[in-house]
Amino acid sequence: MRSSSSLLKRNVNNRAKMSEKQFSAHELTPLSTIDFHREIHHQQLVNKYIAATIYIISGATQPLLMTVVKNAGLADNTCQVYMLAYYLGPSMLAFLACVGSNYTRVPMTLFLKASGIALVDIIAQSTNYTGATLAGPTIFAIIYSSVTVWTAIYSRIMLQRKLRLTQWVGIFIVFGGLSITARSSVSVGPDVFHGAVLVILGSSLHAMTYVLSEVIMGSQSTSSSEKISVEMNCAIQGVIASTVYILWQIVYTRKHFEDKIYLPMREAGTSIEKASVILLSLSLSNLIHAYSFFYTLKHFPGGATSAGVMKGVQAVLVFIFSSMVYCGSIGGEEMCFSTIKFISLVVVIGGMLLYSAATDIQPVGPNRYTKLDPEESNIVAV
Repeated sequence: MRSSSSLLKRNVNNRAKMSEKQFSAHELTPLSTIDFHREIHHQQLVNKYIAATIYIISGATQPLLMTVVKNAGLADNTCQVYMLAYYLGPSMLAFLACVGSNYTRVPMTLFLKASGIALVDIIAQSTNYTGATLAGPTIFAIIYSSVTVWTAIYSRIMLQRKLRLTQWVGIFIVFGGLSITARSSVSVGPDVFHGAVLVILGSSLHAMTYVLSEVIMGSQSTSSSEKISVEMNCAIQGVIASTVYILWQIVYTRKHFEDKIYLPMREAGTSIEKASVILLSLSLSNLIHAYSFFYTLKHFPGGATSAGVMKGVQAVLVFIFSSMVYCGSIGGEEMCFSTIKFISLVVVIGGMLLYSAATDIQPVGPNRYTKLDPEESNIVAV
């Protein structure tokens, strides 16, 4: 009886100690700590969506700002003043990446390759935005949203990546939509048609730079000495492009500033201060777009599907805004809503989303066009 009593007493004491330990553990990891981690996760998710929203809006503002640039008399396609402003924004971000604590020496061969890609991108973006000033923002947005699909085609040609049947169907649908856009632009006028052709060529070249960047950023390399980081690649290309355009302003624009820039500005009623604000806005827009792109590429879930959706949303925003604000006040028929433009927009975005969805579910394996590590690739269109 005594032993059973002592045993009962011992059990009571053990339970009391266990209760104290549980209480202490509860004090060390209270519910507030769990709530704190949930709050951090929620805030990170909010940040991802904020960055994606900024990426979409900043991408939509660029063709709209190009319309403002043209209307202000700043869009001479030989002086390319607007392209200097376009590249100066990201080059400032790139410079910080170069001189930051993560700086690593880049082999000369990789530096030359990145510089070569920058020269290709200069041609691509000059062609794109010269075409945008001729074709208008709506046609530009519809055609430019096909960059993701152009990237897939160049990946097939240069990297021998296999594409599924569904991806090919999406690609042909996109090109069907582009042909509708090109044909409809003929009826608007020769300048609009020429602009549409330039944007098609520029979008194709711009997509090529993504595939070339992928090669030098390591997806096809085995040695770390053969790789270059996303940040460093961006830095080199931004600085090279800005340098080329600064030299062009010194060599060419300086001699023709009076007749090609200043006189068109006066005819448009644009002051030096207003011109500076417009070009600064274009520069800041591209800076924000570039930064939010890399953040979204690194953190946003959904891979190729998300990229496709964002490109589609950008095109829709440009389509709606230019029809509501520019139609009847700036430019001509190319700024206004039309049934044929709406059909081509739906066809292009539908094909792009079909392709993106097929890419996101692609099984992982050799020669598969899968979602790449954002630290190693720039394959998604910016």
